[in-house]
Amino acid sequence: MTTTQKTSRSIFITILFCIFLGGIATGVNGQDIIGELKIPDEGESQLLITKGGSKVFGRIVEIKTDEIMFESEIGVSAIQISDIEEIKLIKASEMKGGSYWFPNPNQTRLYFGPTGRMLKKGEGYISDIYIFFPSFAYGMTDNITLGAGFTIFPGIDIDKQILFFTPKIGLSATENFHLAMSGMLFRIPDDFDFDDDESESIMVGLLFATATYGNSDKSITVGLGHGFVDDEIGDKPAFCLGGEYRFARRVSFVSENWVFPDADDPLVSYGVRLFGEKMSIDLAFFNVLGDDAVAFGIPYIDFVWNF
Repeated sequence: MTTTQKTSRSIFITILFCIFLGGIATGVNGQDIIGELKIPDEGESQLLITKGGSKVFGRIVEIKTDEIMFESEIGVSAIQISDIEEIKLIKASEMKGGSYWFPNPNQTRLYFGPTGRMLKKGEGYISDIYIFFPSFAYGMTDNITLGAGFTIFPGIDIDKQILFFTPKIGLSATENFHLAMSGMLFRIPDDFDFDDDESESIMVGLLFATATYGNSDKSITVGLGHGFVDDEIGDKPAFCLGGEYRFARRVSFVSENWVFPDADDPLVSYGVRLFGEKMSIDLAFFNVLGDDAVAFGIPYIDFVWNF
């Protein structure tokens, strides 16, 4: 292994370690429950989660030194503050048909491509695409996210696997309009002779600007970016158009479509995102619009766990 490869691997492992520790620290410290306790305004409701995992909808009506009085559909109950894991203010828009539509846990990306939304400080996720592409992302601040991943192709030495980085910076222009600059950077072995310990590597990727308009349940994303190989940047940009529409409490339709320079046909996709409050699964198909199209398309699957 060359000195450059050793240095790249060391930097990569350090980034992953920091992201992982950041996620653990967030989970251990949790929220300051005392600071979250308040009596909501008239018409507002709250979701209370106990350390035992129970969830109760209602509202705080009184706050005492060691306990709160919580009004729910079964009446007013005394709950020890020490037993509370989390309490959230529920917006009226999150209650539909008498059910709580929890926030979309996977708002910062379509399938491969990013949206204009950012992770909040301390938020993160672990993702795995096709089993062989695990990755991590962590919100260093509300405006800066660091992400990284690697391939785990069987039969290939770890030093010859593909490493990738996904840094992202962004801001919210309004509540429903978000802008971001991001990169998808891949370190790839320069040749395919994986038994050659002296093989060099190249850096390829896409530098990307993204805008997303809409709320977390239905939005449209537009992106424009330039590909590069090492220090050579492409003359023509790639274009992305995608979106998400949440049509059920735990299901969204997602589409991500690309037009690449010099490519004969656009790359299109369609599928569903199945999710809970912390996890999501994407089941989709990718295809091309042209003579090379295949029936239904090429299956795509990924898993995401948020922390």
